[in-house]
Amino acid sequence: MTGRSRSTEAQDPPWLTRDGVRCVIAVHAQPGARRSEVAGLHGNALKIRVHAPAVEGAANAALIAFLAKTLAVRQRDVEILSGEKSREKRIGIVGVDGERVVEVLGFGGVDRA
Repeated sequence: MTGRSRSTEAQDPPWLTRDGVRCVIAVHAQPGARRSEVAGLHGNALKIRVHAPAVEGAANAALIAFLAKTLAVRQRDVEILSGEKSREKRIGIVGVDGERVVEVLGFGGVDRA
């Protein structure tokens, strides 16, 4: 248990889960965009457009940098857990709580697109 009530965790959007001390977000990455930004929902994942192209890990590095800057954590606290060579990724983030992730990234289950 992370010190939060079960009811708080039960209200998390489908793209956010908690795994011990870290938050895990499901991301649908769109490389090669004009700018890096959260673009809405893609199924049960948060759609994030990334400026860098999907070449030799550039988009993954840009995604990590974007999430770290947006959530005000160190880049080493953001890790791609799965999907390194796919658009569908699971990203682990340490040093920020789930409520803050939802507040900053938005889209708590409502598609704003």
